Amino acid sequence: MDAPTVVLTESAARRIGQLAAEEKDARLMLRVTINGGGCSGFQYAFSLDSAVGDDDVVFEQHGARLVVDRTSLDLLAGAEVDFVQDLVGSAFAIRNPNARSSCGCGASFST
Repeated sequence: MDAPTVVLTESAARRIGQLAAEEKDARLMLRVTINGGGCSGFQYAFSLDSAVGDDDVVFEQHGARLVVDRTSLDLLAGAEVDFVQDLVGSAFAIRNPNARSSCGCGASFST
């Protein structure tokens, strides 16, 4: 059985690189965690991190790194992490094939 994967788009990788440069820390990775809560049952949390824990899986694509803990990875398997910009603002966004429904802002989902 193949290990679960998460795809990082070029746009997301560029943004991670920009954030790392602003912080003057090339070790910074985007950490995606899924927590219980939100209006749909689970919610995404994004942070910058330079440490990798024993329970973490690191994905490196387009010169940037994404880190996900194994528990969150079960709910993110096959997802795509993107960075989107529009008239309302800019943010990391996740297209998650495991989400059966999500809230209007896309920050939470249910399975």
